[in-house]
Amino acid sequence: MTTHTKTLKVRVKDKHTKQLSKMAASVNFVWNYCNEISSRIIRERGLFLSNYDFHQYTTGASKELGLHSQTVQCISKEYTTRRKQFKKSKLKWRKTFGVGRSLGWVPLNTGAAQWKNGQIFHHGKYYGVRDSYGLSQYKFRSGCFVEDARGRWYFCVVVSVEAKQSTATGSVGIDLGCKTTATTSDGDKLNGRHYRSMEKRLGIAQRARNKKRVRAIHAKIKNQRADGQHKFTRKLVNNNALIVVGNVSSSKLIKTTMAKSVLDAGWSQLKVMLEYKCQQAGVIFKEVNEAYTTQACSCCGCISSNSPKGRAGLGIREWTCVECGTKHDRDINAAKNILALGHKRLAVGIPSKKLVECLVGEDVNNED
Repeated sequence: MTTHTKTLKVRVKDKHTKQLSKMAASVNFVWNYCNEISSRIIRERGLFLSNYDFHQYTTGASKELGLHSQTVQCISKEYTTRRKQFKKSKLKWRKTFGVGRSLGWVPLNTGAAQWKNGQIFHHGKYYGVRDSYGLSQYKFRSGCFVEDARGRWYFCVVVSVEAKQSTATGSVGIDLGCKTTATTSDGDKLNGRHYRSMEKRLGIAQRARNKKRVRAIHAKIKNQRADGQHKFTRKLVNNNALIVVGNVSSSKLIKTTMAKSVLDAGWSQLKVMLEYKCQQAGVIFKEVNEAYTTQACSCCGCISSNSPKGRAGLGIREWTCVECGTKHDRDINAAKNILALGHKRLAVGIPSKKLVECLVGEDVNNED
């Protein structure tokens, strides 16, 4: 039986906010202490402390600060990992209060949290959560308590789940865009533009300096986008054995005047969802070069004179191929070409049925 890891996130009840905020302040203290010790030893001795080296400096800190001993070890481990990642001798301080404070974070090692009496049990205390996953059926591994911008706390935990292999046999291509976040070769569309729809309300709240309302609107935009993408990707993974997506680059387009629409679409998040869901279900996920997929006809492969080209053609949503006379929806046509690239049809030059008909001048289905 094959298994894979999955991270579950559940909301912690608000009555535990004070206790978790106190623990988060202690975490910040340990982080800043590691930051100061590390930078001083690098400056004085030229030595980079390892995770194990930090243990002798933090011994006994857990009891004084009200943290689990493994939490202190997780903090030093995370600090050494980020210091190596960013190649710096000193990282940013974690700020507990005031403007620009660091959001709460309390890391937990494997076995530091358990499910008892319908609640999360950690370091001698119970934390009630809104259990939407049935946490009693899982064995907890590493995890953490995290805070969002609105001061709400969540419990995130890594668990092992049984891999359910997909039995679907279909295949689909996906074209990513700004007006419509994603369009499949089957004609299914994911409508995004959540930020655009809430932009007017957000502007009113910002001009009124209502920070609480601004944070709530941003959270709503984020949740709406994630909810739509989760439902869209789950449907695709359940119904297909091959999913092909174009390699449109968000990092390049955000440097243009299209930046707001590109960021609102959330292409990177959509690709990440597709990739890990496909991996868990045994579905093949491919990312192909989508050059000319919008301009080329998905039936005959020709790039006709009236096909949409470049930014000037962004307003063209439907067009008719002058070579074969097929009428196309811009995004669906591109998605079909992306699927063809995933099947390698375009690469090896396998002609479509309509192209063969144009070449031989008769219906290929006519055997007479």
